[in-house]
Amino acid sequence: MSAAPFEPGERVLLLDQRGRRYLVRLEPGQVWHFHGGVVPHDLILGAEEGTVVHSATGAALVCVRPRLADFVLKMPRGAQVVYPKDLAAILMYADVHPGARVLEAGTGSGALTLALARAAGPEGAVVSYEMREEFAEKAARNVEAFFGKVPDWVSLRQGELSEVAATGERFDRVILDMPEPQGVLDTVQAVLRTGGLLCGFLPTTGQVQALVLALQRRGFQQVETFEVLVRSWHVTERSVRPDHRMVGHTGFLTVGRAGPGDRNFGRSA
Repeated sequence: MSAAPFEPGERVLLLDQRGRRYLVRLEPGQVWHFHGGVVPHDLILGAEEGTVVHSATGAALVCVRPRLADFVLKMPRGAQVVYPKDLAAILMYADVHPGARVLEAGTGSGALTLALARAAGPEGAVVSYEMREEFAEKAARNVEAFFGKVPDWVSLRQGELSEVAATGERFDRVILDMPEPQGVLDTVQAVLRTGGLLCGFLPTTGQVQALVLALQRRGFQQVETFEVLVRSWHVTERSVRPDHRMVGHTGFLTVGRAGPGDRNFGRSA
């Protein structure tokens, strides 16, 4: 994100005095209404990040650029988004790095696509497939809203994942956010390089079991499944205690590494 002043078309995150967050797209001459009054966009346009503005009734708001985590939680959604805690784990455990070629299915609302695009960067590539037209259109709008346009290294495609096998493309990483990922493993093995990593994101234990067993049968190595739980803490001068609410189960991550092509590799005799 730039350190330049806020510009038209950019999104600003407004923080009120109680820590509530509001995501606003800036347009010259427009006003934003909230419970604390009215804020003209022109008060923010041209200002530096960290500026404090006041509504017509005197409510103070700090103006900052949204983190990816903020944008994901506030952006329009069709399909359920992948939460920031899981996005972070996917990037780390699937080892999505600058220059990586990443295949994703399905795109959903685009939260994971955004994270993959930032991690792979202009030296890499992200190809994302989504079967449903309404989800594909919403994801494209979210990607455009965050980056300003769909980055040159991101290809958003509506259709079946199996279509990628005919393109001749090869990938370092495959990320599957779909109900029955074991059903596309023929396609995955055709396009994922040996030693490449696959990550599946699934909500239920039955789905996880089906994927893990299928990966093991196909010679994938280092197959592991885990979930990420986040508990925030309340810290004051008088006490330090866990908050009463936490972000618990949202999904299971299963990660495996493509083997050398021999489906019996690694099995004991």
